[in-house]
Amino acid sequence: MGLSTAMKALADPIRRQILEQLKSGPKTAGEIAQNFELTKATISYHLKLLKQAELISETKDKNFIYYNLNASVFEDILSWLYDVGGKRHET
Repeated sequence: MGLSTAMKALADPIRRQILEQLKSGPKTAGEIAQNFELTKATISYHLKLLKQAELISETKDKNFIYYNLNASVFEDILSWLYDVGGKRHET
């Protein structure tokens, strides 16, 4: 994961809202799109960027793709933030 890619992905409020939705568990793109007044193409674009930043992963089940949070990337970001802040993060 590139830290700058992840931070850039997190900078967008729509992508942060998508991540908030995924906290409750895996969702399809259609389920995510229901909570926005955006086109499905726009939601797909945001999902693609989140996936490139490795903030989410996808699982295919029959005709559906489910998107999931990738918690390990968030742990890496938090560890980096602690290090920058001068506090050691024990893992």
